[in-house]
Amino acid sequence: MTDSNAVRSRKAGAKRERLMVAAAHVVHRQGVERTTIADIARAADVPVGNVYYYFKTKDELVAAALSEHTRQLELLTERLNRLPDPRDRLRGLIEAWVSQRDVAARYGCPTGTLAVELDKRDDGGLDAEAGKVIRQLLGWVEQQFHELGLPEPDGLALTLVGAYQGMSLLANALRDPSVMDREGARLLSWLESLDAT
Repeated sequence: MTDSNAVRSRKAGAKRERLMVAAAHVVHRQGVERTTIADIARAADVPVGNVYYYFKTKDELVAAALSEHTRQLELLTERLNRLPDPRDRLRGLIEAWVSQRDVAARYGCPTGTLAVELDKRDDGGLDAEAGKVIRQLLGWVEQQFHELGLPEPDGLALTLVGAYQGMSLLANALRDPSVMDREGARLLSWLESLDAT
């Protein structure tokens, strides 16, 4: 590959990534139905005509948004995995959720709200992709509880992730970021109370 081809390839990759990040951001804030390709192009600072080079349809952009959610989750869990103690990793996860309190109060959980919206569509497929992101989170959380030696780590993972979805929903419905603070503190106390038997 020549140097000019390599530069073009890097620029194309950067543009595609900008579109994916913008798709995740815009779809979270506006919802799938209200979002247009032009909205995403504007947020990514990419000419609308160029978008079609990377994504042929809006559904491909929604799938790209889900891929971006997966990437963000992987970045977070990779960072948390550097902590030696699984309880510290779970604390870090809860703290990351709470740090997004203002966004959650305005728009809800990025993946949870998207999963609910996509489930109402007849196309069948993208809703399952949203479910994969949530399953990946559940799997990671379950692994932390397993490493702690706690019984029923799968149930504990459902409890923790379900609590996050609930507090995000309530913070959004009430437009009250303090819900995230209060419920996050409650989750941290609950986590500390769990002992391996």
